[in-house]
Amino acid sequence: MTQLEFIEQIIKEKEAVILDANDKIWSYAELPYEETRSSALLCSILESEGFTVETGVAEIPTAFVARYVVGTGKPVMGILGEFDALATLSQKAGCTVKDPVQNGGSGHGCGHCCLGTGALAAALAVKEYLVQNQKDGTIIYYGCAAEEGAGAKQFMARAGLFDGVDFVYTWHPADRNEVQPTCSVAIMGANFEFFGRSAHAGACPHLGRSALDAAELMSVGVNYLREHMIDKARIHYAYVDAGGTSPNVVQDHSLVKYEVRAPKVSQMKELFERVVDVARGAALMTGTTMKYEITMAFSDYVPNDTLGKIAAECMMEVGAPKWETSDYELAKKFLNSYDPVTLETIKEDIVQTYGGDQLAKILERPLDDQVHPYVAGVHEYESGSTDVGDVGYAAPTLNLNVSTCCIGNVGHTWQMTAQAGSVLGHKGLLTAAKALALSTIRTMESPEVMEAAKAEFVAKTGGVYHCPLPDDVKPPVGRY
Repeated sequence: MTQLEFIEQIIKEKEAVILDANDKIWSYAELPYEETRSSALLCSILESEGFTVETGVAEIPTAFVARYVVGTGKPVMGILGEFDALATLSQKAGCTVKDPVQNGGSGHGCGHCCLGTGALAAALAVKEYLVQNQKDGTIIYYGCAAEEGAGAKQFMARAGLFDGVDFVYTWHPADRNEVQPTCSVAIMGANFEFFGRSAHAGACPHLGRSALDAAELMSVGVNYLREHMIDKARIHYAYVDAGGTSPNVVQDHSLVKYEVRAPKVSQMKELFERVVDVARGAALMTGTTMKYEITMAFSDYVPNDTLGKIAAECMMEVGAPKWETSDYELAKKFLNSYDPVTLETIKEDIVQTYGGDQLAKILERPLDDQVHPYVAGVHEYESGSTDVGDVGYAAPTLNLNVSTCCIGNVGHTWQMTAQAGSVLGHKGLLTAAKALALSTIRTMESPEVMEAAKAEFVAKTGGVYHCPLPDDVKPPVGRY
């Protein structure tokens, strides 16, 4: 029996449990730091499989670490799992017209139910490989809460939970099958709070000091800043408290959230300080006071090319999900559910990615049925962010993308929620589990690969993790 045949057999044996867990976590649709039932379900399955589970790690109640040790316990291998949902994206599973399970409810619009359970299946398969083949090693499943919120992995890395880990694999639901070829940018988020003085806006406005004016002037200042930052940087904001609903009262309080992104942590921190200076200036102009609280920060993610070459070979061996005619028909309905403007943009992206001669075929059968080659070397930055980047600064790390949705799917939509709870999500997560498990086993059995991956990691990071968050910033559980 080959390694892949062994993995396929184990995952087939555990398929019902894994898919049931996916569908339950999909239905729970718990928001960041609130994933109580999802976390407990994953821990229960891992404990039943003999893993030693430590809950509440890094001061996050829903984060956990599950270990299975055989023999000497070396090498130490990690697999990351996520399981949080997104607000307002409730949608019935497999339904191709907008029809929420609960109006305004949450949903797995990024497919983290699939991510967590696919990673779980991989960890169980690796554990069985160690046991049945009497191999030394430790397999660790990291239960990573709140990726869609302020994150967990950077707090877990700061707490030393990746110290001594030889390598880490993870995956993400996607519309393509590939080793992720791109980098993700660093991000820092903070709450900016302004304090003024209330007064009658008609009778004595001169006695008031408007905190809302300060927040608005901050917005103006930041908008002028946008011209003078690098192209790959981003600044986002949202008003949390505009100071009340009475226009005849000078607002004495306001709170606005800002997030700053840039390719590298150093670039992100420099831009963030400029935003802080704008906030200070806004307070000075309005006679108000300002304080800010950093709530989150992720490091940039850069693929480990050594691991990438191994994982790409394994993904080719596993192959794409085995789609059937009914799967293509379902995916086509999801693709056509997008509004005309979005659909035209998707078509343009398909032409750019696959070539104009493939457009008609893909529109008719919009599921990725191939594994795309991985090219090591210089990687472009995309404008998204993930706390997987912090794991990559704590240990050699690689992310795989596996198809769970129609080609052209837009993330963080009700369409993604529906597909994550459908047969498309099921087939994708099981395929991802096989690719993760095979990549882990092949890497484990290649000491020279582990050494090369570590050397590449040290060259990038210096071998020491530096958390982008100040030491005094704690996980904002219940506050984010």
